[in-house]
Amino acid sequence: MPERQLMMDEATLLADSQELEPVRKSVRVKAEVARAFRVFTEEMDSWWPRTHHIGSSPMKRVVVEGKPMGAIYSEQEDGTNCPWGSVLTWEPPHLFVMAWQIRPDWQFEPDLSRCSEVEVRFTPADDGTTLVELEHRHMKRHGAGWSKMHEQVNSGWVGVMERFAAKADEWV
Repeated sequence: MPERQLMMDEATLLADSQELEPVRKSVRVKAEVARAFRVFTEEMDSWWPRTHHIGSSPMKRVVVEGKPMGAIYSEQEDGTNCPWGSVLTWEPPHLFVMAWQIRPDWQFEPDLSRCSEVEVRFTPADDGTTLVELEHRHMKRHGAGWSKMHEQVNSGWVGVMERFAAKADEWV
């Protein structure tokens, strides 16, 4: 192997061997805490971008089964269900944690030990608003390619959280 290629491979291995900080995003919504939790979980289909799925046909809707080890999946236009997460913690209206069961190649990962986690905390404020804090962590569990995925979800969560906030603020 040429020396230059070896040096690039070592740099890639070094980057993949180090854990980056978790992806953290937060937003304050005008909704009270129970509504914010409900919109994020039970009403995810109303704000999740239709382009953000791993199915083989266009996405019809997102389903979150609101219970520990409940499935998170999308229903596709071709009639298939496409799993992409599992509920790890369900503590309405303050805490929701899910396994991010998507590999760096954007395919389903059934092995929970090879999945990252998305934790979402809902903290009420005295003025009736809610602070929603998201942490996407343990990206290294995904194996090879995890650092690129970290980069992609870091930017992706920005737009997703903006869509959530807009929906949570409706009818307030």
